[in-house]
Amino acid sequence: MWFFILQCFYFMLPAYLANMAPVIVKDWFKWLAVPTDFGKNIFGDNKTYRGLIFGILFGILVAFIQFLLYNISFFRELSFVDYSNWLLLGFLFGFGALSGDMIESFIKRRLKIGPGQRFVPWDQLDFVIGSLVLVGIVVNITWRRIFFIAIISVIGHILVNHAAYYLKIRNEKW
Repeated sequence: MWFFILQCFYFMLPAYLANMAPVIVKDWFKWLAVPTDFGKNIFGDNKTYRGLIFGILFGILVAFIQFLLYNISFFRELSFVDYSNWLLLGFLFGFGALSGDMIESFIKRRLKIGPGQRFVPWDQLDFVIGSLVLVGIVVNITWRRIFFIAIISVIGHILVNHAAYYLKIRNEKW
């Protein structure tokens, strides 16, 4: 069971890092900090081209590293997929994660929920749903995997965001 949980986590690493990318690069390339909706409050000003671009790049980079590790027997056993198509997988994980987050922000704006305000469980699952929908185009993902990925992602998201808040990397815990 623990190995299966580790497999789920490893599978989702490109999405996890893609989702964290906007926070990691928040002080980089200020000229790319243009809202994806150009200030029209469709997604909110905190959804920027910088975050989208780097989210996709982080997803691709992690999938490439998984591709390189795939030749090592431990990582081959850990993998649900063959990473030979790492570029497509990384793009789908990255774009899916950021798209899921943007869709959730769109819904939050319509419901008059401000940036950083809680929207449980969607705050924890938006990027997971987005990435799994897109990756599911090329990878067969079982319901069992989806269930465990959701549980791991909710717990992990809460832990990582709380840690980032207390380390003063993020302004909110969610």
